[in-house]
Amino acid sequence: MKVCGFTFIRNAQKFDFPVKEAILSVLPVCDHFVVAVGDSEDNTKQLIQDIAPGKVTIVDTVWNTKLTSGGAVYANETNKAFDTIPAEFDWCFYIQGDEVLHEKYLGPVKKAMHENLYRKEVDGLLFGFRHFYGTYDYVGDCRHWYRHEIRVIRNDKQIRSYRDAQGFRKNGKKLNVVPVDAEIYHYGWVRPPEFMQQKIEAVKGFYNGISDEKAKQVALEKEFNYGAEYDALARFEGTHPAVMSERIARLNWTMEIDLKKVNLKPKYKLLYKIEKLFGVRLFEYRNYRIV
Repeated sequence: MKVCGFTFIRNAQKFDFPVKEAILSVLPVCDHFVVAVGDSEDNTKQLIQDIAPGKVTIVDTVWNTKLTSGGAVYANETNKAFDTIPAEFDWCFYIQGDEVLHEKYLGPVKKAMHENLYRKEVDGLLFGFRHFYGTYDYVGDCRHWYRHEIRVIRNDKQIRSYRDAQGFRKNGKKLNVVPVDAEIYHYGWVRPPEFMQQKIEAVKGFYNGISDEKAKQVALEKEFNYGAEYDALARFEGTHPAVMSERIARLNWTMEIDLKKVNLKPKYKLLYKIEKLFGVRLFEYRNYRIV
């Protein structure tokens, strides 16, 4: 069994992406790793080159700035990395630049890949998700944050990154997946407030057509206010991946949190209460089929 990891990244240092930690977290179960490095304004390429020379291959890309709707540019960049993976690899482990796998899950992931290697009806493996918000002490606690998504897929080029690269589909259809006893820790909403604001404004340009210049202009106006923007949070009681230790130690901002606050529209607040009472998330979006 051979495994190749893959991801895409652009302006990792400018927007403070933990992409180094992301790649290092899955390298132990990967024989090789491919990174599509976009045209950046910082030293992103050098950052990637220094991670694991000989084990990480860089694919230089130029982002299609005409893709300014629905985050399609992210799927496009994901596919660029995936398409360069040679046929010799059986499984492909996708990890985004702000996602990290805890080392305690390396064993279960490798086991699941072995167990499903010859089950051709299985297109991929489904992971749980924890979405951290503000600091490393809090996680999103409502349906706004997706609970599961596909992160290991077969090396089948009929599989394509879907919409804004949250998941995958094959010939436009949902993948058949097997749940794996592992979680992806998503740190996309934990970064210094000034970086967070700049990142949000830049991202808008690929969702609703805001120009890069306008995004930069707005980004300079203020810092992101974590304390005013959350919907529902819970305190995180576990441990973080070891590769995140240095980054966590550098945390230099605070956030005022009221865990009793639930800032949701009435219908979502009702669904939230039902979920808390009965442990069931009604009408949950699932971009996969469990087999």
